Amino acid sequence: MPRALVVYYSRTGNTKKMAVRIASGLKKAGLETDLKKAEETDPKELLSYDLIIFGSPVYYGTMAWPVKKLIDESVKYHGKLRGKVGGAFASSGNPSGGKETAVLDILKSLLIHGMIVQGDHKGDHYGPAAVHGPTDRDLKILDDYAARMADLTRRLFP
Repeated sequence: MPRALVVYYSRTGNTKKMAVRIASGLKKAGLETDLKKAEETDPKELLSYDLIIFGSPVYYGTMAWPVKKLIDESVKYHGKLRGKVGGAFASSGNPSGGKETAVLDILKSLLIHGMIVQGDHKGDHYGPAAVHGPTDRDLKILDDYAARMADLTRRLFP
């Protein structure tokens, strides 16, 4: 069975709500799934998963420092995440708060690791992005995202 990790940082709880929803959707789709705070995750743990999804609130248009620190420290394993599935999601305090730039910054890091990233032709193209806590619309997008990511991961890691 493929293994998934949803790793996140959340100061206010909004990003945590999104992380919990994605992890629940991955479990529902049949993936063995762990949910961890970024600041409690050792970069070596990333090697144990087939799918890794990072979540962050937006700080100055990019990811929060605990997520950036984890990704920066993962350089020790550069090339060893190649071929794994990766994704990202973010929350911000306002509609133009930099959600897409934060998600793209995370995705760029995953691509440099050689990970496989899947976009979406509708909705949140790069990854789920919410303003404050997730709304009903966001919850549907999070559920769809988890299902798509689980499907891709099962196809690559049967």
